[in-house]
Amino acid sequence: MTLPYFEVDVPIHHDSGLTGVHIFTGPADSRSTAVRIAHEVYDAARAAAEAGLEIDHGRPDGWGACGYRPGWEPEWNAAVVGRWNDPYSWTRACEGDFEL
Repeated sequence: MTLPYFEVDVPIHHDSGLTGVHIFTGPADSRSTAVRIAHEVYDAARAAAEAGLEIDHGRPDGWGACGYRPGWEPEWNAAVVGRWNDPYSWTRACEGDFEL
């Protein structure tokens, strides 16, 4: 059985007052599992970056991080999670949700 893909949107803030959102996607069996895995991926990316090591871009479970930005802090308690909807999916294009 294939697990559904989730998107975890985590608000982030910088000491300078800037704000943003860090987005994680990957397969999980539930929303809570998706948030837990996203947090694990973030923690591993941060630890690697702080140790001067390469960040693992793709774990075997399909989750990974492309980078880490020092000074930006995630607000995990405000994370929003839901099923991921690929805007470029061919299925969506077949449903008429694609404009040429």
